[in-house]
Amino acid sequence: MNFKAILAILVCRMLRGVSRLLHRGGTAMPGRWALKLCPDLLARLAKDVRTVAITGTNGKTTSARIVEQAFTEAGRGVLANRSGANLLDGITTEFVMNSTLSGRPRRRWAVIECDEAAAVKVFPQLRPEAVVVTNLFRDQLDRYGEVTHTLENIRTAVSSVPGATLCVNADCSLCSSLALTLPNRIVYFGLEQGAVPSRAKSEISDAPHCIRCKAEYEYDYISYGHLGGFRCPACGYRRHAADYAVTDVIEQRPDGSSIALSIRGERRLAEINLPALYNVYNAVGALAAAMETGVGADEAIRALGAFKCGFGRMEQFRLGSVGAKMMLVKNPAGCNQVLDFLENVKDRFVLVICLNDRAADGTDVSWIWDAEFERLHSIAGHIEKVIVSGDRAQDMRVRIKYAGIPDEAIAVERDYETLVGKLEGQERDVYFMPTYTAMLELREVMIRHCGGADFWE
Repeated sequence: MNFKAILAILVCRMLRGVSRLLHRGGTAMPGRWALKLCPDLLARLAKDVRTVAITGTNGKTTSARIVEQAFTEAGRGVLANRSGANLLDGITTEFVMNSTLSGRPRRRWAVIECDEAAAVKVFPQLRPEAVVVTNLFRDQLDRYGEVTHTLENIRTAVSSVPGATLCVNADCSLCSSLALTLPNRIVYFGLEQGAVPSRAKSEISDAPHCIRCKAEYEYDYISYGHLGGFRCPACGYRRHAADYAVTDVIEQRPDGSSIALSIRGERRLAEINLPALYNVYNAVGALAAAMETGVGADEAIRALGAFKCGFGRMEQFRLGSVGAKMMLVKNPAGCNQVLDFLENVKDRFVLVICLNDRAADGTDVSWIWDAEFERLHSIAGHIEKVIVSGDRAQDMRVRIKYAGIPDEAIAVERDYETLVGKLEGQERDVYFMPTYTAMLELREVMIRHCGGADFWE
């Protein structure tokens, strides 16, 4: 390590320490200053660390937690950016904290979730051994642009690490198209036909046309959104057989799922300790990454039922005498999956939807009109009341009204302290659907009332 790198490590550590003393997190800012002093610091610190990188629109945090748990089950010391700081500066901070002042790593394995746009800068320095691409959906149009732009960002990023094994979602026509041009070894994961009931084709698709010839896809089955058994009738581009496949979702419960797996032809059963179909995808993608980097099947499967969920991702709290679950939403596809989960809740509940439009959320909130909030009308008999909050609470109130919920049944409460205080005194379970910055603020209040760890823990 040269003098600049050692100075950068020292400055980063000092800033991180001060931030934690002030309860500010210190996830990204210390790394930002370190990179000003030594722009290639991440490359220096990552060169002796074997890394799995996880990118894609939805499921990065949960997938990373599962891989981290699999590494732990296998006895590997592992570094992970649990705080969700997934840009270059936040990832650099974590690698600094994993190193000695001379740059020697304390842990030799890392699991890093990486923002789709940041991957272009991160991957060449990180040089991951394996890359997982979870899925690609329309998200934060003001930042990412159209979904094909995000796809090209990832393609460029992966092309910089041709030695990495690429684990892609076989059911996502966009993710699978990476295999058409990249030289990397490709591993596929996904859900087989019959694993879940196929959805109607009326659901909004972010990829209705063939990535190669623009003809409209035909589907043998659809799990959700544009995921499923796609095939192009014009050029023949189609879903690739999955090496790691979910052959049956045996049971879906409010707290998890039971699934049957085919791991390169070997049948196994597994429990996933989070509910909802999108977490089944996260689980099998994470399992693929873990096993492709040498984790045994037993340890990888055990991790699916043992990992702790990421903050705000189906995270559970005890609110007074009732349960509360926080479910991050940020785009139509993810929101629809949360609504799908709510449709299967048997008991009456209180629904809280928090909408912000800050930079980390995406300043364009028009996506709420593409999300299928009309589903709430069909389960209105199970909803005790709907409360909307956040910077754009009134926009959400209008959206919920047009979805079929009477205006008089929708309450607005912008102050999170007041909101949580009122909810503590009622008798129904609470389901929170916040966008990212709303989730961070609401979660801070929930921690004060209910206890729990800070988001970076």
